[in-house]
Amino acid sequence: MSGLKPVSQRELVERLRRLGFAGPYAGGKHLVMVRGTLRLTIPNVHKGDIAVGLLAGVLRQAGVSRKEWERSS
Repeated sequence: MSGLKPVSQRELVERLRRLGFAGPYAGGKHLVMVRGTLRLTIPNVHKGDIAVGLLAGVLRQAGVSRKEWERSS
C-alpha cells in the first residue's frame, strides 16, 4: 500500500463526494461535509496543500480507510 500524499482542499472535497459525502456546506469558520449522521469538518488551508498528517486525521474522523481513499482517485 502506498503512503498518503498531500492534497488540495478541492481534491479532498471531490474525493469525499465520491465516497458518499454531501456538501461542502458553510459551518462557521470551516466547511462541513455530511454522510448520514457523520458531520466532518474540512480543514481551511489558505496556502498550499493539506499535509499528510492532517489528511490522515480527516480520513480517520470520516471513517475512510486508506484503501477506500486510494480507490477514490
